[in-house]
Order: sequence, then structure tokens, then C-alpha cells
Amino acid sequence: MNSVELFAGAGGLGIGLHKAGFYPLKVVERDAYCCDTIRENQAFGHPVVADWALEQGDVRAVDFSGLDGKLDLISGGPPCQPFSLGGKHGAYDDARDMFPQAIRAVREARPKAFVFENVKGLTRASFRNYFEYIRLQMHHPEVTVRPGEDWADHLARLERHHTHGTRDGLNYRVVTRLLNAANHGVPQRRERVLFVGFREDLDLEWSFPIETHSAEALVWEQYRDGSYWDRHRVARKERPENPVLTARAGRMDAKPSTVAWKTVRDAISDLPDPEHDPARARKVSNHRFQAGARSYAGHTGSPLDEPAKTLKAGVHGVPGGENMLLKPTGEVRYFTVRESARLQTFPDDYVFHGSWSETMRQLGNAVPVRLAEIVGKDVARMLRFAA
Repeated sequence: MNSVELFAGAGGLGIGLHKAGFYPLKVVERDAYCCDTIRENQAFGHPVVADWALEQGDVRAVDFSGLDGKLDLISGGPPCQPFSLGGKHGAYDDARDMFPQAIRAVREARPKAFVFENVKGLTRASFRNYFEYIRLQMHHPEVTVRPGEDWADHLARLERHHTHGTRDGLNYRVVTRLLNAANHGVPQRRERVLFVGFREDLDLEWSFPIETHSAEALVWEQYRDGSYWDRHRVARKERPENPVLTARAGRMDAKPSTVAWKTVRDAISDLPDPEHDPARARKVSNHRFQAGARSYAGHTGSPLDEPAKTLKAGVHGVPGGENMLLKPTGEVRYFTVRESARLQTFPDDYVFHGSWSETMRQLGNAVPVRLAEIVGKDVARMLRFAA
């Protein structure tokens, strides 16, 4: 199935959707470092991105009308800094808001479906009206803003159009949900807002895939039957004690039907220690020790036996606490790029271009590949049903 990937970043969403069966006719990304990462993998002949038609540049300069009738999907993560809980909150008039361009692409190319993602901060109470504004524009991309019309007046007009009995033109059925990647097998507690839309004339019904992993199942494996520690060959005397979680596990009537959350240990335990075994670590791409990690209030790192905290890109550099490993001894160190890529479920043969801080920025902005693939496969299933 043919697609277009906008705001591609280092490729997380696009790789996941490619694994789900979508093949991009166009991949648009402005950031030079992200484009270099994709090009470097293309040079190595990486099977996923080798044939991507990458366009480095501003999406505002791209004409999508020539793709009308040729696309099954448009996808992307419009730059999310205006809405990030960790960034600046100028949502309504921030020039970095690229949602209007994503909606323009839908309007011009008229794909069968779209998948857009953004950060959890978009759902905060202060952005509630703007969130609804974005959603209604996705429902009705041809109801465009008029010259001199502000977003609030445009929102009111969209509401009237949406509640009208009959509607002509291009319309989509849109569902949105805040997904925690950990609940879908990603070793990271990463929450992202997803918007999924199907063109109304296809007359399709769809819902997000059910959650398959849970914290309860992890608690059972760690503090009820001990299978987690057995799997990782952790001696009984080295297993942490946690009276609260032990009591919680004891109150469970039966083993949960879901799979246990994946932890940092699950994700990286087979990699050589970059600090104490650098010779072996150097044989793994992007797996180099980064010195200088320290713990401080609010930045204590990710415990080894839990899903990682959300990897962050940061407005002014990488915030160390969210991108550190917290060892059972209480020591901390930075995650390597390869470890961070594991936490974002990138393939091991996918390399990242740039310095540690630059590649961590790319990873901090990425969508977990596994989450994109899971949603993408269900979207693809529905589109094949409609064919």
C-alpha cells in the first residue's frame, strides 16, 4: 500500500508503518541530522529505508495534489514543541505548529486513511479547545480557514459543519486516543496521542488495538512466581525486596491474562556493558559509554527492572535523568545510543548519525517502532477489508 510520511524525523513512525505494509512514495523531513541518519542507512542498504524517496526541506513547500487518488495513507508527527509538557506552551500561535500542513496534505492528496501522532501535552486542559480544533479539521479538511479568521471563529464554523445533517466533499471518520507504549510491548512508559482517520466514503468502522501488556503481569512475574528473575538468572539473594509490590501480588486471585510489561533489563541485558567492557561494546553500532551522568531531584534515571521513563529530546539539550539507567546498586549512567534505540524498538541494524546528544535528540522525538507497527497493521487490515 502506498503512503506519504511527513515530519519523518529519524524514521520511527515510518519504519513501523513500513513493517505494517505501507511503502512511502514520498518522505519529507526538514532536519539535516535526521535526513543524514536516513541517508546513512540507505547507503548501508537497510531493507526498510533503502527505497525511501527522501525529500529534505520544509513541508510547506511541498505540493501534494499530484498524489490525489494514489495514496492509501498519510502519516507523520507534526512538530510537537508547542504542546510538550517539557517545552514552551505557546500552542495557539506558535509558528512551529505544523498541524495545518498535515491537514493540507490530507486535503490535497485525499488518502484513504491517515495516522498522525503527538505528545501527551496536547491533551492538557489548557489546550482542550485547540485539541478539538485540530480534530475537527481532520474530520473536515476542506473547511479551511478564511482570510483574517482566527482559530476560535474557524473552530465555531467547523462545529456547525460537523453537526450539520448532511455533508458534501471530503470528510474523515477520526478517532483519537492517548496510548502508553508500555501497554503494547515497548520497554518504555511513553504516552503519545494518536489520530487515526478513514475517508468517510469507505464506510469503515475501526478502533485502536487492544492493550496486550500490563504492569499487573510484571508484578506477578517479579513478586508472585519469580519467573522474571529466573528468566534473567538473577540469584534469589540479589532480587530486590518490595513489600508494597509483594503485598499487591499476594492480593491477585490469578495470573493476569496480559503479558508483563517489558523492562529495561529485558531490552538491553544482552548488550555488553559499555562502561566496564568497552572493547566488546565498540563492536556494537552506536554503543559507546557517555560519561558525566549524575542524579538529582526529579532526574533519578530509569530503574533496570521497570519500563524506562520516557526518553526526552529536551529544548536545550538532553535532560539527563530521563535518559539514564538506574542500577540496582543506586549508581547511574547515561544510556548509550544503541540502548536508547532498543528502548524505542528500532532494529539493531539501524544506525544513527551525529554526536551522542544529537542522536539522543532524534531518539527522544521518535515514535516507538513497535507501537507504530501495531497500529499500522490494524489500519492496513481495515484498508484491505475495504478494497
